[in-house]
Amino acid sequence: METIAAGADSAVSAGLPDPGGTAAPLPRVRRTRRIAAGALLIAAGTALLATTDPARPALAAAGEMRWAFLPALVLLCVLHFGCSAVALRAASGRPIPLYRTTLAQFTAAAANRVTPGGLGAAAVNTRYLVCRGLPLSRAAVVVAVVQVAGVPADLLLLCAVVGSGGGDGRILDALGRHAAAVAGGVPPVPLAVAAGVLLAAAVLCGRRAARSAAAGRAVAGLTDLCRRPRALLVVLAGSAATTFTLGLAFALSVLAVPGTAAGPADLLVLVAAYLVAAAAGSAVPAPGGIGSTEAALVAALIALGVTAGPALHAVLLFRAVTFWAPVPLGLLAFRTLRR
Repeated sequence: METIAAGADSAVSAGLPDPGGTAAPLPRVRRTRRIAAGALLIAAGTALLATTDPARPALAAAGEMRWAFLPALVLLCVLHFGCSAVALRAASGRPIPLYRTTLAQFTAAAANRVTPGGLGAAAVNTRYLVCRGLPLSRAAVVVAVVQVAGVPADLLLLCAVVGSGGGDGRILDALGRHAAAVAGGVPPVPLAVAAGVLLAAAVLCGRRAARSAAAGRAVAGLTDLCRRPRALLVVLAGSAATTFTLGLAFALSVLAVPGTAAGPADLLVLVAAYLVAAAAGSAVPAPGGIGSTEAALVAALIALGVTAGPALHAVLLFRAVTFWAPVPLGLLAFRTLRR
């Protein structure tokens, strides 16, 4: 009897009919049923939302968008991660595969959605370089060097865009007006006291950081990279290209919304607006700059004369394609890299 029971259990676990005549469904069939049920629930929820009044303006705006820009947005998003992989590969000093390094950037982006300050991306890239044969200390230095090199690269890119006529005076004028408004609304004495306290704290923290072993390793990594001029140029160019591709994607997102009244002649102006707004949004230590980046981008478009509704639609389209869409790809890439 025990042998018969064991055989029945094994038959059920294998997904075959048991001796008693009842059949156990296959695990794959169970997963298929769950996926189908989830798809039906999503479809029902979408149909319910489509019939409500708040969703009708959003659906109407989505129907009016120029969806011909979508393939270009997806291509720029992929190029963004490819340029990031080129910069990391050049800084490592090793011929690591570009394809797998690009997959690692998708995974790093997915990790960055739940960690502030780019810590998730730094951890993923460090782990990837360790798996490619670099020592842990050197891998961490390479990732830190790439992040540090992104600051002067973005500044040079901003100067190049503004110098080539992309600023058009409107972004700088808007920044000046906002700075004057903020300075005029804050009492001078509390502002001076707060500035003094923050400056003193920054000096103390800077001294401690400069004396730490991590700062020494980072300086050594930067020195080593400066001894390789070709690799340094590739890192700077790759870092600038990652930001520039996102700026172009933002400009195309604005052009895709009819109500923005923007044309191809405003391309560099929109790129300059993205560079300034992205820098302002990244100052808030939120995971991936969620919330602050969207607000800064909408404010930049409003400063350029775009009304609030189309500006919000353009920003949501841009963030959906370049920020949220890579997350499932990053999870799939993570499984591939683990294998």
